[in-house]
Amino acid sequence: EIPDNKRVAVQRDWYLKHPAYMERVSKRARPFLYYIIQQIEAREMPLELVLLPIVESAFDPFAYSHGRAAAMWQFIPGTAKRFGIEQTWWYDGRRDVIASTDAALDYLTYLNKMFEGNWLHALAAYNSGEGRVGKAIKRNKQAGKPTDFWSLDLPRETRAYVPKLLALADILKNHDTYAFSWPEIDNAPVIATVDTGSQLDLAFAAELAGMELKSLHALNPGYNRWATDPDGPHRLVLPLDKAEGFTAQLAQVDRKERLNWVRHKVKSGDSLLKLAKEYHTTVDVIKSINDMQDNMIRIGDHLMVPVALKKLDAYTLSQDQRLASTQNQKRGSYQLTHKVAAGDTLWDIGRKYKISTRSLAKWNGMAPTDPLMPGKTLVIWVDEASDEQKRDAIMRTLTYTVKRGDSLARIAQKFNLRTSDITKWNNLNPKKYLQPGQILTLHVDVTRLRNLG
Repeated sequence: EIPDNKRVAVQRDWYLKHPAYMERVSKRARPFLYYIIQQIEAREMPLELVLLPIVESAFDPFAYSHGRAAAMWQFIPGTAKRFGIEQTWWYDGRRDVIASTDAALDYLTYLNKMFEGNWLHALAAYNSGEGRVGKAIKRNKQAGKPTDFWSLDLPRETRAYVPKLLALADILKNHDTYAFSWPEIDNAPVIATVDTGSQLDLAFAAELAGMELKSLHALNPGYNRWATDPDGPHRLVLPLDKAEGFTAQLAQVDRKERLNWVRHKVKSGDSLLKLAKEYHTTVDVIKSINDMQDNMIRIGDHLMVPVALKKLDAYTLSQDQRLASTQNQKRGSYQLTHKVAAGDTLWDIGRKYKISTRSLAKWNGMAPTDPLMPGKTLVIWVDEASDEQKRDAIMRTLTYTVKRGDSLARIAQKFNLRTSDITKWNNLNPKKYLQPGQILTLHVDVTRLRNLG
């Protein structure tokens, strides 16, 4: 039973006044909603829990909070590990809809049992931690006060969190009463999970499935890089109508042909770590492929290394490309970079450049409490820069989608580039017209783009 109180009413009014928001959320949820409902029903849990990702992340698998919580179900690293979610260089199971949904329902089941079947307490604990809710209940008991959710002294966010879910459930149940047109989503599966059996380049997988790379990656947001994790999970989520054809095509491809390879001749100064960074893979992968027992390599040796099928900027939903997109959003007149040194903190760097730690974290796709690794490059936006900083051109590699009416000259003028450079970077014939939708790689001094906005 949904209580008719002010806290629920406030949240309900907000949702009813923002139908465009509900439309956006429903569009994100559409591929995954049926799957989540099936998992909830199989566990005989309240069906209203399917609405929880709206409250947590607006159904955004790439959401990242200032508290280090990630993805649709907003797991922090510690809780994710506790409930069996893998997090590696290649893969973050918090963003994998299959793995994270399973873990989220495990966690909610655990919390419901801990709080003796009280779902409001369990939901509050999912948001703020079981310890905090348990202490609030204990305090009220000792003071002779009621221990229901509405009577507990909890953080402001948690006090709004549970009413948000109840408000959504009320709107869904009584949409006719509120004259609210909830976006329709068919009660039928639209995705299928297929077994790949081994590591697979996502661009190659998209070709086999006959779909755009970005669309495939959007269904498989757990993969951080250009390929699936060599250690698994060996699976892909695909549109239902693509799964059978993909499986048939993949069966005809030898496992060694599922990745591109280069034969690297070891030269002076090479190390496995350097090669891993150069080829965007890991030391463990290189060692495994080349049957190496240690990290020793010798000049003249040849190593087989897997490489991406396409240019890395084509993998627009990879971790590196999403970070580049975040960092290159214009937030000031000048873009500077800071290379993290041992002992640096966000607070120290923020003070040096006179910016808040929260802004610095946001510009770099981080949470304010994330650890800083020496050598990491941070982007900093300022409105005023010293002459030395202005002279220090900040180069960024951008992708540009050709629009109708674009020409090489127009794009060159817009980005302060030479047409000859654009043709060289993209292997273009300068005598041929650009096509709308064509993707160009541009190497740009972003400190000179003050007029782009």
